[in-house]
Amino acid sequence: MNQVDYLRISLIDRCNFRCQYCMPEGVEFDYLLKEQLLTNQEFLRLIEEVFIPVGFTRFRLTGGEPLLRPGVAELVGAIASLPQTQDISITTNGFLLAPQAQNLYDAGLRRINISLDSLDSDTFNQMIGNGGRSRWEQVWEGIQAAYGVGFDPLKLNVVVIPGVNDHEILDLAALTIDKRWHVRFIEFMPIGNGDFFGDRGWISSEELRQRIRDRWGLTTSQVCGAGPADVFQIPGAKGTLGFISQMSECFCDRCNRMRLSADGWLRPCLLNEAGQIDLKTALRAGTSTDQLQEQVRQLLAIKPDINFKERDSGTTGVYSRTMSQIGG
Repeated sequence: MNQVDYLRISLIDRCNFRCQYCMPEGVEFDYLLKEQLLTNQEFLRLIEEVFIPVGFTRFRLTGGEPLLRPGVAELVGAIASLPQTQDISITTNGFLLAPQAQNLYDAGLRRINISLDSLDSDTFNQMIGNGGRSRWEQVWEGIQAAYGVGFDPLKLNVVVIPGVNDHEILDLAALTIDKRWHVRFIEFMPIGNGDFFGDRGWISSEELRQRIRDRWGLTTSQVCGAGPADVFQIPGAKGTLGFISQMSECFCDRCNRMRLSADGWLRPCLLNEAGQIDLKTALRAGTSTDQLQEQVRQLLAIKPDINFKERDSGTTGVYSRTMSQIGG
């Protein structure tokens, strides 16, 4: 079991997209009220007084869509300035990124992941579930802005769905040839929209790798990330290709992360809802930081038994929160 030192922090449960793999069509969500969200000060207190003392040094800000959260650049700067912070990154759909890219970079952010499930505006529009043709163009502008500002690595996340965007694998992989962009292909998971998953299913990472191998060849990359991706490279390419294979290849023994929701629930496993603890209620009730640290340590101790490979111990396959509410 890897040391668990990486915390994914959901800043908000709202999103300006409604991606098919994340939110069921036609379902209305009861989004959190402002007073139910952790404040920036509460996030910082938990990071500085609870998570860092128990060993967390790397932080990723997610959502919903994190750029909808007011003051996100200031929060980035505050986390980046902590001497124990070894890494801070963000995952965004890129729609609001272009005007914020420079401020985020100036605040200390250096790594960014942008969701780009298609290079075709019509397919993209179908996958995000709302908006017009300009949505793809604005996301692409956000990617170019981030690249121009100097984000390195700049990662593009692609959730692969059979019959929807899997025909674009080679085009998306080709983005890594001339630029230091890192494309990450993610196997479709049964969280967020179980009916759609049941209808479409998923494609294994090895099948995707074989398609790329047949076109250009593929070598194991010397660049290794902090996450679960297996990293490869097209020979001679400037960027890399990563494959996150949570369905076909169990990587629970390599898991190094926990997830903190926007309303303060700490979740040890994305695919298993067992073992969550409510830090916000405890924090607002005046629980001491020593006690909060101990709660987190106890959850860390039992995390190996909660991981997805042990899902029968706590999860039935029906998830109470969508991917957007968890933070991915």
